[in-house]
Amino acid sequence: MATKTPKKLNILKNDPWLEPYAAAIEGRHQDAVRKERELLAGGAKNLVDFANAHKYFGLHRLSDGSWIFREWAPNATAITLVGDFSGWEERPDFALRRLPGSGVWEGHFDAGAMANGQFYKMLVSWPEGRGERIPAYATQVVQDPNTHIFSARIHAPADEYCWSDGAFRPDTAPLLIYECHIGMAQQLEGVGSYDEFRRLVLPRIVADGYNAIQIMAIQEHPYYGSFGYHVSNFFAASSRFGSPEDLKRLIDEAHGAGVAVIMDIVHSHAVKNEAEGLARIDGAADTYFHRDAGRREHPAWDSLCFDYGKNEVLHFLLSNCKYWLEEFHFDGFRFDGVTSMLYYDHGLGKAFGGYGDYYDGGQDTDAITYLTLANKLIHKLNPRAITIAEEMSGMPGLATPFADGGIGFDYRMAMGIPDYWIKLLKEQKDEDWKPTSIFWELTNRRADEKTISYVESHDQALVGDKTVIFRLIDSKMYWHMTVGDNDGDVARGMALHKMIRLVTLATINGGYLNFMGNEFGHPEWIDFPREGNGWSYKYARRQWDLVDREDLKYRFLNAFDTAMVELVGRVHNFQALPVRKLWEKDSDQVLAFMRGDLVFVFNFSPVRSYDGYGILAPGGVYDVVLSTDNADFGGFGNIAEDVEHFTRPDELYTPLGVEWLPLYLPARTATVLRRRPDKPRARRKSSAKKNL
Repeated sequence: MATKTPKKLNILKNDPWLEPYAAAIEGRHQDAVRKERELLAGGAKNLVDFANAHKYFGLHRLSDGSWIFREWAPNATAITLVGDFSGWEERPDFALRRLPGSGVWEGHFDAGAMANGQFYKMLVSWPEGRGERIPAYATQVVQDPNTHIFSARIHAPADEYCWSDGAFRPDTAPLLIYECHIGMAQQLEGVGSYDEFRRLVLPRIVADGYNAIQIMAIQEHPYYGSFGYHVSNFFAASSRFGSPEDLKRLIDEAHGAGVAVIMDIVHSHAVKNEAEGLARIDGAADTYFHRDAGRREHPAWDSLCFDYGKNEVLHFLLSNCKYWLEEFHFDGFRFDGVTSMLYYDHGLGKAFGGYGDYYDGGQDTDAITYLTLANKLIHKLNPRAITIAEEMSGMPGLATPFADGGIGFDYRMAMGIPDYWIKLLKEQKDEDWKPTSIFWELTNRRADEKTISYVESHDQALVGDKTVIFRLIDSKMYWHMTVGDNDGDVARGMALHKMIRLVTLATINGGYLNFMGNEFGHPEWIDFPREGNGWSYKYARRQWDLVDREDLKYRFLNAFDTAMVELVGRVHNFQALPVRKLWEKDSDQVLAFMRGDLVFVFNFSPVRSYDGYGILAPGGVYDVVLSTDNADFGGFGNIAEDVEHFTRPDELYTPLGVEWLPLYLPARTATVLRRRPDKPRARRKSSAKKNL
């Protein structure tokens, strides 16, 4: 009987340049198939059934009111729970027993032995010593305000949170993301709360037209200044912002307003702290992390790297994905640090200049398998879930479905775009900007992968760097942002701020992201309290009063951002419409392209305005629907937005389906026009000069 030839993966069909690496791509695909089969060998029906570690491990109240606790700690020789219920003393009635033939410890306690709200830890003994540890599956971890010591807190309220978002479905056509941080979202110098964010910031996001928020720093982390990226307790929503119910209420209300909630999840590494996190939780260095000391510590992040080759680690991380989706109704995840996971060298110092760099043997196949299974699990749990990879190397297939041979993310961050804008602003004079370069950078992506485009995220706003508005205006922001002050540098900065954002949004093929406050040009940087700044919160907040003041120009930038987002958001599946280039001329610094019935025209020249500038566009009548030069957006109002624009036939181009569309293009402005639906109309010959 003839052997059946394996079906060729679509990723290889779609990109012939990947053919030399077919064995590696098919191999990683089969690695995931084999690992899933291995994980299910214990009796689970599927990945959803398998990813229930959080329901087995940790502290749970049973239906009869009694309590059961379990922890995976293979190196431990004894474990006792200590806490409020034991006077923080070691007592035999709170000792756990090791289950035969496993590294699992278990304890069963009467209903009155402990209570909701009490604090506790594990007292763990191992061959070389002993110490207090926070359980790996703790669902609430709180820092004592006086001692600054973290402890687990029993979170088992009698009444579960009552959700009202059953009918919510994320709108991803297109996906418009507002990246935010709960603690620094408040006006006052201090740490904001889930409740404050829900009442004060969420309404702003809704009014600005974004249909998703991406929340950072949700998983508990001992050092506030880590921006939430040194996670200690993976199943605990950070208590510095409020209670789990406060977070649920925020998500519920966001859903009620039509806003999806994406969690910035950190599975790429963990904090090194032993008293708070997973490090040496049972005295061993390699329980959750690599046995090889050379791979255990991240050389750039001062953190610990998970060993994705251990099934127990996969159980922990996959269950973590399921927990946040089910318990808190998150609509998906932005996976942080994916590049670091994909490569043994974490992608540090590597150029990634060709396909061979992705298949040179330096790839962490265990991590790739985990990410593949995580995406399968997430989309099995919620087919509408959103997964985004923060990845800068460009590995092919990352945001391609698993069935096609990919790793399965829905989107990848277009991390080259903010780098491009920074390089342009730093190294080139305005008169040297080339539309051909801008258009190529914004549209250069794999046809089979969707991306999240952005001008700047939180990364570009951190202390030591500069936001785009600060690069454009710098210290003049402190003195010349008052309405009526006609400072030339501020006018330039505001004009380019709008144009850069519009051209980035207008060319998306998946989604668009903005970091909170940048929509109105939030001044200065982000600097969390630390010893070097006297533990100040001055720069770890958002100055919303700036955009609310009628006498300042920030409101103009915010108004434009809202209009821009609303325009694109109203076009269903805007991100899927072809980007049709109509005109680009570097010597004039003019760029024009079309998506659907919208034409986007940019004049990047800082000094040259054009009257009757002709671009080739489908014949018809066009109306202006957005102008960066509108006075409501801080512009000069030089474009008459109520004027109809007629194309003019040309015997050379009309048979090809395009005609000349003459426009007035003031210097350093962008205009968006909408083509009216076709209908018979009189035409007349034109002798208008065409700029060639």
